Amino acid sequence: MSSAHDVALLDLDGVVYVGPEAVPGVPQALTEVRSAGMRLGFVTNNAARTPEQVATHLTELGVPAEATDVITSSQAAATVVAELLGPGARVLPVGGPGVATALRAAGLTVVERAEDHPEAVVQGYGREVGWAQLAEAVVAVRNGARHVATNTDATIPSPRGPLPGNGAMVGVVSAVTGRVPLVTGKPDPAMHAECVRRTGARRPLVVGDRLDTDIEGARRADAPSLLVFSGVTDAATLLAAGPEHRPDHLGLDASALLAVHPPVVATSAGWRCGDWEVRPGEAGALLLARVADAEGPGVGGAVSDGLDGLRALCVAHWSEHPDQGVTARVVAVDEPAGEALDRWGLARA
Repeated sequence: MSSAHDVALLDLDGVVYVGPEAVPGVPQALTEVRSAGMRLGFVTNNAARTPEQVATHLTELGVPAEATDVITSSQAAATVVAELLGPGARVLPVGGPGVATALRAAGLTVVERAEDHPEAVVQGYGREVGWAQLAEAVVAVRNGARHVATNTDATIPSPRGPLPGNGAMVGVVSAVTGRVPLVTGKPDPAMHAECVRRTGARRPLVVGDRLDTDIEGARRADAPSLLVFSGVTDAATLLAAGPEHRPDHLGLDASALLAVHPPVVATSAGWRCGDWEVRPGEAGALLLARVADAEGPGVGGAVSDGLDGLRALCVAHWSEHPDQGVTARVVAVDEPAGEALDRWGLARA
C-alpha cells in the first residue's frame, strides 16, 4: 500500500498511540513506511495539545515529527473563527492548552470569563475540563457568543477502553443552552486538505480508527481510506456503516500500510477474498465459509492478516445495502468461520 500512495494522513488517538503509549509495533512500521518512500502527516481531532507538544510526543514514541507535520482541530477552529469574526475578536477557550495557543496564533484575543464578552466560545478536548469551564461556556453562549466545537467525538480510546471525548462535553453546553454548535474538525475536509497542501500529496491515503470522523472525512476530501482496528471501531459497527462511513481498506493497525491488500472478487456463489467466501443465505443472512487453507499465503505470498473474511463480508453486505446502514446477520458455515467471527467480536447467528 505504501507504494500506491505518496502520503499517509494519519489520525493519532487509536492509530499511532492509545493514551500515552504507542500502539504496539506501529512506530517500527512507520519507520519502514518512510524508508519505502511514503511521507507522513498527522491529522488529529484532539485539541488538547499544541502541534509542538504532539510532535514531541510522537518523537519520544519513535515516530520523528515536526510541528509542521501536525494539523490539530484547534488550528482548524481558530482559522474558521478568525474568518468569521475577524482578527482580534474576543474568544473564550474551553479545553487543553492547545485551544488557546491556536486562537492566539490566529490573531484572536483570548479571554477567560463570560463577563469579558467573548464573541465566540471554542470548545476542544482537555483532560482537566470541568464544571467551572463548562459553566463559563454556558453563560457566554447564552449571552450570544457563537459556540464552536473543534470536534464532536463522543469517545477517545484509552488502555481502559473508550472514555468521554470532546463530544460528550460539547453535549453538556449544547443541552443547557439549546444551541447547536458549529463543528470545525473532522469530518470537515479542511484538515485533510491543509495536510495535503503542506505535504504536496498527489496520492494521499487517510488512516483512521473512527468511521464518523476519519472515514467520512476522507470521503468528503475525495481520498481513499484505511480503517484500523487499534482504536474504537469494531467489526459489527463497520458492517452496519452507512455509505459515507465505509472505508476502502481494512487493517489491524497502521502496519497495514506495509501490506498488499487482497481484492474482494465476485464469484458465481457470492464474494471471495483470499481463502474466504461469503454467500447469501435465508432471510438476508450472510454465510461465511473458509474455502481453502486460511493459514496459507495471501496476495504475493504474504501471510494473511486474518481480515480477509471480514473484507468479503463488508463487500457482500454493502452490495446488498448500497444506500443505508443495516445490521448484518452472519452465519458460520464451518468451525473456522465460527472462530473468525469470535475473533472479530461478531455474534454467531
